[in-house]
Amino acid sequence: MKNIRKNVLNMKKFLTFIVIIAVCFTSYFFDFEEKSKADITETNAVVDINNLEEALKIHYINIGQADAILIQQNNKAMLIDSGEYETRETVNEYLKRQNISKIDYVVATHPHADHIGAMSSIIDNFDIGKVLISKKTHTTNVYKRFLESINRKNIEKVIPQVGDKFDFGKANFEIVGPTYTSDYNDNTNNYSLVLKLTYGNNTFLFTGDAEELSENDILKSNVDLKCDVLKVGHHGSDTSTSDSFLKAVSPKYAVICVGEDNKYGIPKKSTIEKLNNNGIKIYRTDENGTIIAISDGNNISFQKEK
Repeated sequence: MKNIRKNVLNMKKFLTFIVIIAVCFTSYFFDFEEKSKADITETNAVVDINNLEEALKIHYINIGQADAILIQQNNKAMLIDSGEYETRETVNEYLKRQNISKIDYVVATHPHADHIGAMSSIIDNFDIGKVLISKKTHTTNVYKRFLESINRKNIEKVIPQVGDKFDFGKANFEIVGPTYTSDYNDNTNNYSLVLKLTYGNNTFLFTGDAEELSENDILKSNVDLKCDVLKVGHHGSDTSTSDSFLKAVSPKYAVICVGEDNKYGIPKKSTIEKLNNNGIKIYRTDENGTIIAISDGNNISFQKEK
């Protein structure tokens, strides 16, 4: 009888232990789940959720030390740069997950591999409307493959000029640089196409790798550069985002496309300090993952996807 009572007591202790473990695990799991949700979503403004089908979505895709930006509005799609050749599958899969079959505008800001490396693959795998390219050419195999893909599919290729405007669903964009006022010599970065996208009352500026010389030329053209969101030039390098350019742009938010622990040591501390001193909220792909800006034409919210 004593042994039976002892066994029953031990069983009760064991069951109590199991219950405690289960409660602790459940509590930890749900706490972890909530933290994970908090990590990937951040809302900075009230976007009209009744009008999300009409919303403008800008995806700053996290592909390391490179640029690839997908823009969607009213069943239209634009891709600004494509990242490296080595990340072509990542970009292709990301586009497919967004149900992209046709890209109305492909914009190759300039012919560096971290901006056009995956372009040939994108062009080969999607229906492309029009390709906008910088007038700066290159002799690399990456650039040759890019041109070959365009020619093979007989896609319209345009070298846009400052002031050229394009419709994009219920949005529109304008080419604001480069102006070629100065002699850029062999500095390919300064040949970067710079464009301003407008949707309702919200504006976005995309600068490629344009450096201070090109920025100054754009300022001299007296174009209205003010925007809500700035894609920081040259991955946050100190060769871009001059004080005068930043003052003219006066963004509320800045997005830096940059690789984690990259060998260039960018974004530079001076650039980050400059943005912080101007009260600009910073998003970085190396820290936040893919960043998605959503605009209803009046307000902008941000999502972060690790």
